[in-house]
Amino acid sequence: MEYDYIVVGAGSSGCVVASRLSEDPSKHVLLLEAGDKDNNPLIHMPAGWTQVAYNPKLSWIYYSEPESGLSQREIQSPRGRVMGGCSATNGMVYIRGQKQDYDCWAQLGNTEWSYEKVLPYFKKSENCQAKSAESDFHGTNGPLHISDVRFSSPISDAYIKAVADTGCTRNDDFNGRNQEGVGRYHVTQKAGKRHSASSAFISPVRSRKNLHIITGAHASRIIFDHDMAIGLEYIDKSNRLRQVRCKNEIVLSLGSYHSPQLLELSGIGDGEHLSTLGIETKHHLNGVGRNLQEHLTINVVQKVKNVKTVNDESKSLSLLKNLFKYLFFKRGLLTLPAAEVGAFVRSKYAEGRPDIQIHFAPAGGEITEDGPVDPEFPCVTSTACFLRPESRGSVHACSKDPKEPPKIKFNFLDTERDVKMMVEAVKIQRNIFQAPGFSAINNGELQPGDSVRTDEEILEFVRENAQTVYHPVGTCRMGSDSEAVVDQFLRVRGIRGLRIADASVFPSIISGNTNAACIMIGERCADFIRTEASAR
Repeated sequence: MEYDYIVVGAGSSGCVVASRLSEDPSKHVLLLEAGDKDNNPLIHMPAGWTQVAYNPKLSWIYYSEPESGLSQREIQSPRGRVMGGCSATNGMVYIRGQKQDYDCWAQLGNTEWSYEKVLPYFKKSENCQAKSAESDFHGTNGPLHISDVRFSSPISDAYIKAVADTGCTRNDDFNGRNQEGVGRYHVTQKAGKRHSASSAFISPVRSRKNLHIITGAHASRIIFDHDMAIGLEYIDKSNRLRQVRCKNEIVLSLGSYHSPQLLELSGIGDGEHLSTLGIETKHHLNGVGRNLQEHLTINVVQKVKNVKTVNDESKSLSLLKNLFKYLFFKRGLLTLPAAEVGAFVRSKYAEGRPDIQIHFAPAGGEITEDGPVDPEFPCVTSTACFLRPESRGSVHACSKDPKEPPKIKFNFLDTERDVKMMVEAVKIQRNIFQAPGFSAINNGELQPGDSVRTDEEILEFVRENAQTVYHPVGTCRMGSDSEAVVDQFLRVRGIRGLRIADASVFPSIISGNTNAACIMIGERCADFIRTEASAR
């Protein structure tokens, strides 16, 4: 069958694009997803994120090349492989970034992406029910529900007081007039359940006769007629090669790893690299796979006393009580996102706006591929990242095999500023835990520990322990220069009928979690397509 539009990837952006384009009943839209349906109940229970994010049935479990800046460690970087993509497996924290992030995109020549122009699209997607939200900056008629967390820990209250003791102001809406401050995060939840892009944009419209969804469809190659994208080749659930044809446009929404990989498999990219893979160059685009940016994060773990942590509440009778609360009222501990509380603060190196983000969880331990592992002592975790890193990496196809993981190289801590900022991130978190607001429950530092004091020792701790926050962006960068992969209307440069809508188009990483921006990009892409179609 031939479709008017094909959307490849049912992640945060792809679900939005497919939903919006299929609003026109005269247009037939195909949405392809390599993963399966989002039927696993742990996806929809917020606290289940610890189980789904590292489940190979629901996520691509990728590792980087050895990172020279991180003691040659291979850094884990899972990506959602299910309807909803990472919005079905992430920590649900809803952050847009700072006004200056988008104005910076516009200053780089992407004039359609200033904060003034993107704000209406953030609002369009939202059904914001958070009581603390500043109404002028939020929408209430969109598909995506944004809410307050339905669980509050006394430990988190103490942490908020401690951050305030360091001179940080209280902020009840990080997506409002000003991001700076400390407060509780807003989350992508509806009535105590995760509200992914699939739940918000696809589930309500599945009955549309002009929207066709195929899961278990692994894209392998874009089909061209000269410089026009006219179809897609994919591998189905039975490992058979299939083809679908497109009349108007194909939209890639595969994310920062798979969008550049599919371009390269289709002959679009750096011709020299493609020749090493035995792939004929269809169109030379030097920037494909370059400009990878990611938030590097480092934990400080503090032992606590006289309080119950989430770990304590997750055992025996307490767990049964919380399970009852969740099943019957959709409240309590099991509605917790990855972080209940957070802060955006300025380091001593800040240039007029916050440059450090903190996620705080009233819990400790590790989250592994086998699930959460409890700590030896009652403890809580603060994790901080430098919001605008300078280091740049790359993502490239390794072979002609579309199912072979791409080669990921972050180049973390590649600049002196990035190094200094990560050391500063540890110091800021330590200062918060030593503030008066936390003193009644403070029982000493567990990690890094008292033996780590000098800047050199802190840096070594960072190199041995830092991880990512799973915010890869930038590998199909938007712009007008020779390194740009798409123009500001998300059209792949030099190719007709092909766009990209996902985090790979970010020119630079935003100051915060990336999911909200991906939803906005999906809204913008659909609007660009419809506007151009109506003008033809």
